[in-house]
Amino acid sequence: MPLKVESPMSLRQEFVMFALRPDANISSLCRRFDISRKTGYKWLARSRTDPTGALLDASRRPIYSPGKTSAAIELLVTGLRGEHPAWGARKIKRRLEDLGHADLPARSTVNDILHRGGLIDPAASLKHSSCKRFERAAPNELWQMDFKGHFATAAGRCHPLTMLDDHSRFNVLLRACDNERLETVKAALIDTLRRYGMPRCILSDNGPPWGSFGIEGNWTTLAAWLIRRGVSVTHGRPNHPQTQGKEERFHRTLKAEAIGSRSFRDNPDAQRIFDNWREIYNSQRPHEALGLAVPATRYTPSLRAFPETLAPFEYGPGDEVRKVCQDGKASFKGRNRRIGCAFAGEQVAVRPTTTDGVMDVFYCHQRVAEIDLRVQTGRK
Repeated sequence: MPLKVESPMSLRQEFVMFALRPDANISSLCRRFDISRKTGYKWLARSRTDPTGALLDASRRPIYSPGKTSAAIELLVTGLRGEHPAWGARKIKRRLEDLGHADLPARSTVNDILHRGGLIDPAASLKHSSCKRFERAAPNELWQMDFKGHFATAAGRCHPLTMLDDHSRFNVLLRACDNERLETVKAALIDTLRRYGMPRCILSDNGPPWGSFGIEGNWTTLAAWLIRRGVSVTHGRPNHPQTQGKEERFHRTLKAEAIGSRSFRDNPDAQRIFDNWREIYNSQRPHEALGLAVPATRYTPSLRAFPETLAPFEYGPGDEVRKVCQDGKASFKGRNRRIGCAFAGEQVAVRPTTTDGVMDVFYCHQRVAEIDLRVQTGRK
């Protein structure tokens, strides 16, 4: 039985956040969130008449307290640190500002408050440094996907499956999985793509089910499934996890803030913790790589909806189309050429390159193999 991915309240908050955007398509959002238009407009009406109500992010403390004392400010700082032990002075100050608290001290003063309260490990503070990474120019240009290392629960093992939007760092998928098999990943992907639409490209590592240990041209069934639906697939360099640096950083944050030393009964229990933390990460936690904005402010769902049915793919008039056999090979110029078992039963297009005698092989929009006619290959 599939796990529940988000709490009803977090779903309402996400819907309202996206629906309030100037270019929002309410009907499309209602379909993606599996609600009626009547329900969608009801949530919107509530958010407008009661902006501090349950549908929107609001502090449990008063937004403004006249005549704040130094002790009151320290209580705000230490209280938020108690809720989020992994947050530093920058995030705490920015979060308090986002919640509407005025007359806050400088970041250095917030840091002093944390130090005075014994809430910062001096050794950990020395190791902290900010960095700037390359990012895509717009949401949904690239998603990074990976499993975080599994951990034990009282009932077995949990394999957290995560996916992050490269531009906004918005977490589109956080699933407590029982295993790392193709069927499990595909089911999670379908739920996510129906909710947020289709990205242009997904980056993953070279392990199964999305890669084959870095063997060039050895595509998997999952990769072929994504390509057929219009998503480009790319893999990080073998043994270079920094290629997926944002995912690696997200996993460290997930471990520090959501997993830590907690004990989980089972995967549904882990999923409940993940759901609550995911809402905090996307909509409350200031992100240093975003100038202390929260990921939700930089993310919008893709305009490309998940295709529930697929029309036949049409190649160009100049393409030489071949069908891939069950052994992953296709016949071209009288010889069997290796394409990949992932494309068995599918049609591919062979196109010339700028190098004489070298041909590119495309499956739908993506180049998946090369045929070098200068190399003699026997029938196999």
